[in-house]
Amino acid sequence: MAKKIPLRQCLGCHEMKDKRELIRVVKDNENHFAIDITGKMNGRGAYICKKMECLSKAIKTKALERSFKMSIPAEVYTKLGKELEEIGR
Repeated sequence: MAKKIPLRQCLGCHEMKDKRELIRVVKDNENHFAIDITGKMNGRGAYICKKMECLSKAIKTKALERSFKMSIPAEVYTKLGKELEEIGR
């Protein structure tokens, strides 16, 4: 039997994609945010495509804020932007 591929929805483009194709942002119990490259960190996760357009849309529509039900520190967006620049190279 074929192994089931976990799908997640991008907060920017709202497309369902393979979990490994997306970047995961995690909020832990202490309300600290991290970018989860491995996809295995504990906490609530939200996913964004590895494209700058998707990050821009997610910022503009406040998709991360709605997903985590709280305001997101600016440095989380900065880290995401840097991560996308690294991937784009």
